Amino acid sequence: MATETPPPAKHPASLPSTEEFTAVQQSAEFGELRHAHRSFAFPLTIAFIAWYLLYVLLSNYAGDFMGTKVVGTINVALVLGLAQFLTTFLIAWWYARHAAAKLDPKAEAIKSRMEGGA
Repeated sequence: MATETPPPAKHPASLPSTEEFTAVQQSAEFGELRHAHRSFAFPLTIAFIAWYLLYVLLSNYAGDFMGTKVVGTINVALVLGLAQFLTTFLIAWWYARHAAAKLDPKAEAIKSRMEGGA
């Protein structure tokens, strides 16, 4: 028989008000956090989409080039296709490092100030 655990008690007095959330959102500190995220994520997103579209366009319109043998039966299309996976993992790793170094400390400072009421 499954026993349902009651939800944790809510303490409305400890939750920030709408005005406090709005004030933090308009603060310079939050603006710096947003800028740090956007200045990293947007250019990389655009670059990766362009790289992906280049691969698709080459596959569709440059069949001879994509069919060029590199080593044995491995051709340019296979190399570029595998490079898509590699760049995906590299970007994820790079973003994790960026977030840990630049975003998380700023976000944690905002969060602790909001939760602590400091």
